[in-house]
Amino acid sequence: MMSGSGARAAASGALYGVMPTDTTQDVSARGADVSAQVAVLPVGSFEQHGPFLPLATDTLVACAVAQEIAASYPVHLLPPVTVSCSHEHARWPGTVSISAVTLHAVVSDIAASLRGSGVDALVVVNGHGGNYVLGNVVQEASARGERMALFPGAEDWEAARERAGVRTSLLTDMHAGEIETSILLHAHPEFVRPGHESADFTADDRRHLLTVGMSAYTESGVIGRPSLGSAEKGKALLASLAESFEPYFALLTSARGH
Repeated sequence: MMSGSGARAAASGALYGVMPTDTTQDVSARGADVSAQVAVLPVGSFEQHGPFLPLATDTLVACAVAQEIAASYPVHLLPPVTVSCSHEHARWPGTVSISAVTLHAVVSDIAASLRGSGVDALVVVNGHGGNYVLGNVVQEASARGERMALFPGAEDWEAARERAGVRTSLLTDMHAGEIETSILLHAHPEFVRPGHESADFTADDRRHLLTVGMSAYTESGVIGRPSLGSAEKGKALLASLAESFEPYFALLTSARGH
């Protein structure tokens, strides 16, 4: 049996899988044959996901989606933004947030830096539903004539849900549910702890979420049906999202980019 320190080392090593390993020569070579260079920025969070998924779940999901994209399209994969706007989860230990203003500035600065080095477009792959400000970042940049997109959209998630056979609706599957559990069971099963099989909890009417936070709707931190999650569904979800990315890539690499 692996010792406690050995298990921690193995888990830490697995986390290196979310980091891109390009050299500067790799980036130059990839950009040589495309009409417009596109970078992909995963944005996650560091917040509670119940007792069986790690605080880094949203980051791991965003990275899994971004890596699937990078395997299919000539894009520059960036390291993730790992802390974002998780204020609705503040009741639970371990949750860390930054302000919406800070997240706006970080993503905007990254986009400006990329343009300065010749990367024309940025796709923000959002793994956390509470990052509402990312929509504003993309809209403001687009209004200035910059090339930016936010992915996946609700339609992309719905198409992926149907293709993967996810039984829970997007409304019900709010947090640490069937989708997130499935993606981690596929991409990082070593981080899924026992307990998801019996953690289902639903709360479809969440109209006061912004005012009262998640703790008003769930004691465990789970809203969804994680018991239905599977690695097979996770693989199908990611494959569908990679296909859904094609029109985004085409739009950003077109002559005008919009």
